[in-house]
Amino acid sequence: MATKNYHVMVFPWLAFGHMLPFLELSKKLAAKGIRVSFVSTPKNLQRLPPIPSSLGDRIKLLEIPLPSIGGLPVNCEATVDLQPEEIQYLKKAYDKLALPFEELLLENLPDLILIDFAPFWIPEIAAKYGVSTAFFSVYTASTLAYLGSPVELKNGTLRTRPEHFVHPPPWFNFHSLVAHRPDYASTMMHNTHCPDASGVSSGQRIAKIVEGCKFVVVRSCNEFEEKYINLIEDLYQRPVLPIGILSPAPETGTQPQTDSGWSHIFRWLDKQKSKSVVFVGFGSEYKMPNKEIHELACALELSEQTFLWILRKPEGVEYQEVLPTGFLSRVSNQGIVSLGWAPQQDILAHPSIGGCLFHSGWGTIIEALSFGHRLILIPMVADQGLNAKLLVEKEIGHEVPRNEDGSFCKDIVANSIRLVMNTDEGEKLRSRAAQVQKIFSDHRLHDSYVDQFIQHIKRLEFQKGNEK
Repeated sequence: MATKNYHVMVFPWLAFGHMLPFLELSKKLAAKGIRVSFVSTPKNLQRLPPIPSSLGDRIKLLEIPLPSIGGLPVNCEATVDLQPEEIQYLKKAYDKLALPFEELLLENLPDLILIDFAPFWIPEIAAKYGVSTAFFSVYTASTLAYLGSPVELKNGTLRTRPEHFVHPPPWFNFHSLVAHRPDYASTMMHNTHCPDASGVSSGQRIAKIVEGCKFVVVRSCNEFEEKYINLIEDLYQRPVLPIGILSPAPETGTQPQTDSGWSHIFRWLDKQKSKSVVFVGFGSEYKMPNKEIHELACALELSEQTFLWILRKPEGVEYQEVLPTGFLSRVSNQGIVSLGWAPQQDILAHPSIGGCLFHSGWGTIIEALSFGHRLILIPMVADQGLNAKLLVEKEIGHEVPRNEDGSFCKDIVANSIRLVMNTDEGEKLRSRAAQVQKIFSDHRLHDSYVDQFIQHIKRLEFQKGNEK
């Protein structure tokens, strides 16, 4: 197989936490000579970061229009556009893409399709045309291992009550802390095993995809999650290939954001002591209620720790109501709050950043550990609670204790910030994070995983050729 002639089609779920890793993998494959077709809906393709001109001839963006259905607001094509209860209707609309996807496939027949957890109908379509499929998981290997085998994902026979989800599952054959908080266990059980408006549960989707795919690709590495990677290979009875963390390669010779509207933020960061500032951010997906925003604001003020808070304004709330009255004036010498989008990677790379208070999303974990930051964890939804427990297990993160109902209070958050940033226990976290940084910042290591993936698909192509 000539690498430059090999054609991979990728089809991520309609969430930017999924589309962006798929795009990053697409760029890395294209840089090694593989042609990539990136499939998504028109609005989502428009919102992706620009593809480097050097790769433009090897990455083709293919539109697949999303149908209108009841319950899904108009012009909403990604989870970021929706409230949590509306996402089930996005899945329902997504499933109606089976026929247009098949038509698109016939026009752009690839050698391999990399799919996300959601389009369980693709393996059967691909098989009709002799095209191999692989499941690309943007989740950690520990999250997949916690979810279990295809049989467990479909039937839930070993975990039948919410309390079963607050402990590591019985198929873990090693010590682990990976499990959900009691307040989130019932949500996890429902999302995994109960069909939503689409008629299919998330567990059923993953199970059907794993069963229909030739192999599985995980956004992780053996140096960080080897025991979990080995376990899911046993659970799935499929080859499981770590692809590396897919962190963007550092750009050389550029000054980050200095000529943008963010220049005043970087000037402020330049004045702070090394490793003294806590970056605070909860991503674009989680819609933090105003009550939580106020509690978090009070916690930051109480901590007396220097901070930079990237805050998404809740819908239906006036700007003057987003933060507690007088908060900005009281913390004017302590921190900065910025509403909206932020150049997160550039911020985390700044030498004054020393810690992160965030939601435990895998993408932000990767960025934070690439710079060796201390991690203060307040997981909110989905896999975030499992990620947090993995970081605690590895002694590189501190999870903020929660109330019984899952809420957090300002005093405990403030104490957690002080503990991580100013105590001997926090120094241990910093030391461990510095060790892990060597893994996460090793671009040669993670590039070698992409090379191993390419070697694997070459072998598959050779075997397929022999079978013919």
